[in-house]
Amino acid sequence: MKKFTEFIEEHLAGPMAKLANQRHLRAIRDGIIATLPLIIIGSFFLIIAFPPLPADWGITQFLTSNAATILLPYRMTMYIMTLYATFGIGASLSKTYNLDVISGGILATIAFLLTFVPVNIPAEALDAAGTAGFVLPMANLGGGGMFVGIITSILAVEIYRLTDKSKFKITMPEQVPPAVARSFETLTPTLIVILGISTLTYFIGFDWHSTISKIVSPLVSAADSLPSVLFLIFMITFFWSFGIHGVSIVGSLARPLWLQLLDGNTAAMAAGKELPNIAAEPFYQWFVWIGGSGCTIGLALLLAFKTKSQFASKLGKATLAPAIFNINEPLIFGTPIVLNPILIIPFILTPMVTATIAWFVTQFGLVNRVIFTAPWTLPGPIGAYLATGGDWRAAVLSVVLIIISVVIYYPFVMIYDNNELEKEHAVSN
Repeated sequence: MKKFTEFIEEHLAGPMAKLANQRHLRAIRDGIIATLPLIIIGSFFLIIAFPPLPADWGITQFLTSNAATILLPYRMTMYIMTLYATFGIGASLSKTYNLDVISGGILATIAFLLTFVPVNIPAEALDAAGTAGFVLPMANLGGGGMFVGIITSILAVEIYRLTDKSKFKITMPEQVPPAVARSFETLTPTLIVILGISTLTYFIGFDWHSTISKIVSPLVSAADSLPSVLFLIFMITFFWSFGIHGVSIVGSLARPLWLQLLDGNTAAMAAGKELPNIAAEPFYQWFVWIGGSGCTIGLALLLAFKTKSQFASKLGKATLAPAIFNINEPLIFGTPIVLNPILIIPFILTPMVTATIAWFVTQFGLVNRVIFTAPWTLPGPIGAYLATGGDWRAAVLSVVLIIISVVIYYPFVMIYDNNELEKEHAVSN
């Protein structure tokens, strides 16, 4: 174990830390995370439009009959989240290059919008369509266009960087106000971005969205499978076991896929169709990471109530409250789980077991599929209830998975506690 640990620290820790801080991955992560308030609040309107209440109640009938209007905030937030994410990605990436953040965000946004071909609805179709003239197809402004948004955002900012680095830009005298000067400096990259992407989209006829969709669709489909779920869980907990933030690395790569899965569910629910996907990000949050990465809620409960050593007992009582709200860094580094050959085993095993159970339970329709990104600091059963659109069975499943977490961690915590007791006895003697 010692040699393996040394190998990890020497050959893997450094490269993984660099990968986690790679500017493009960090920009994607920060840009998407910046949209979370819109995703959380926007998807909440889905629950309002389709309340988990008896159909014969007056309030249910009122909300259902007004569902189209109630869903408008959802359609202007989560339904077009990629539009907002592109600005965040462009701004974040520009910041790492010491470029103007707002200009980078705007360039990224226009680059993404130029991949769309407006549809002209003739005036005679006004009555049927409800509008006439040029309209923008909205479907790919959401999760379906996320990968196109990522690519065009990075492309736009890299063009901005190259024009700035090569001085191929309009430079104004020092007397000109900075805001005006920045506007002129971005004329060149704006011209290149608009001409370049417009040429590809409108004159060459390159269909960004169908092409990228064909490339990534196998990845999206695979991300919803149980083997993929277990692989991602293993990678995240494996990196955490050696002190490397697994979520930062794996999450940065997988989050666009998770968002597409969630977008597919929310769009299907808004359209009154069957939900197609299981393993969107809320699935991990409420059925896998209960108490935090490693499903450590069971560990926290055992340390607080079953251990005899002073250190383990005090640590458990101190970390139980944060663990209930899914904050487990005090546990990971306090026990520590990092480089601990005893606790690493249940830390990796427990979430893989809970994920397998939750995946099959959801697959067989015993629990609703997730549609809502609830705030991650909610206690597990409450978050599970909300994430599934008010399914009480999800809350019950969360409680069952917490019990399973306790059962799996139990023998390892007892070994850990006995070791701590021996240390304390040795010190006292």
